[in-house]
Amino acid sequence: MSAPVIERQLPTEEAVELLALTRELAQRELAPRAAEAEATGEFPREVFRTLGRSGLLGLPYPERYDGAEQPYEVYLQVVEELSRAWLAVGLGVSVHTLSCHALANFGTDEQRERWLPSMLGGEKLGAYCLSEPHAGSDAAALRTSAKADQHGVYTVHGTKAWITHAGAADFYTVLARTGDDGPKGITAFLVDADTPGISVARPERKMGMKSSLTAQVVFEGAELPADRRIGTEGQGLKIALEALDAGRLGISACAVGVAQAALDVAVGYARERTAFGRAIGEFQGVSFMLADAAAGIEAARQLYLAAARRKDAGLPYSTQAAMAKLISTDMCMRVTTDMVQVLGGAGYVEDYPVERYMREAKVLQIVEGTNQIQRMVIGRSLLKG
Repeated sequence: MSAPVIERQLPTEEAVELLALTRELAQRELAPRAAEAEATGEFPREVFRTLGRSGLLGLPYPERYDGAEQPYEVYLQVVEELSRAWLAVGLGVSVHTLSCHALANFGTDEQRERWLPSMLGGEKLGAYCLSEPHAGSDAAALRTSAKADQHGVYTVHGTKAWITHAGAADFYTVLARTGDDGPKGITAFLVDADTPGISVARPERKMGMKSSLTAQVVFEGAELPADRRIGTEGQGLKIALEALDAGRLGISACAVGVAQAALDVAVGYARERTAFGRAIGEFQGVSFMLADAAAGIEAARQLYLAAARRKDAGLPYSTQAAMAKLISTDMCMRVTTDMVQVLGGAGYVEDYPVERYMREAKVLQIVEGTNQIQRMVIGRSLLKG
């Protein structure tokens, strides 16, 4: 059964065509391959090249640098559609967009002209190196160091952990300590993946998203020219936190996409599976679970879109991004669990994808700041007065 088309309000005819292209590509190229790739753990590098050539890797960035200059409201709906077909790809687009943020928003004109077009055009894939083995949610506690010599060349030592696309990425946006302990001693760098002194550990063995590479990236004396620094020394945490606000909206869209995919399967199953002489969807216990899922998905979708419109309008949106990430990912975990229940025993086996959606949903409550961190962000905003 083909997936139903979700009605959307899009700002321009160009956006309507873009989303239609995305949906067609997702259903034709991504959905048929997802289950096998997740079973084998094969990273779909060529898929990201295809997306890039289709203009989907630089959607929110300026046309001047080979971006598409689309509103975040539109970009996020593209991420949702991709995630609905294959989460590793949708989340990969979100991570790539995150990894371009520092250069696009804090780089000099010369740096942007030099590097950004290749990053947005599809030939290069990015990764974002912030977390460390001892510093995940507490980003200001990172220890990776970047010390400059008298010629302005930085030497980087340290280990980054839980890095999506590690080993497959062509470039890394790296946050490292250039000053004293604390939030003001962190600086951002744009680093080629083939820089001498960089190595990648074996991929993590994860419960879900097995086709998405996740590993530690180790820096042992990697040397970076001064022009690889993005922004000023000590500006790195500000850059990182701004990027995370935007990234949390990307994760929200991923969560809505996965939940929608799970609901699509469950609705189809509930129409066709019979018990006691009736389709199981006619029983209130099942139909109410489907109704609750549909309502939760639509509420989460509207929340991330409202936050995106604030971002597009240049308004503060950090609290709204935290709310969207919290609500969307908790909803996704609940919905995928319930949709497994709708399928019963069939939901627990790999013949249907809902068991995979349930495993994938869990990581969305963790990445880009755990949901406990989102509650802290929201709580602090309420108490500031």
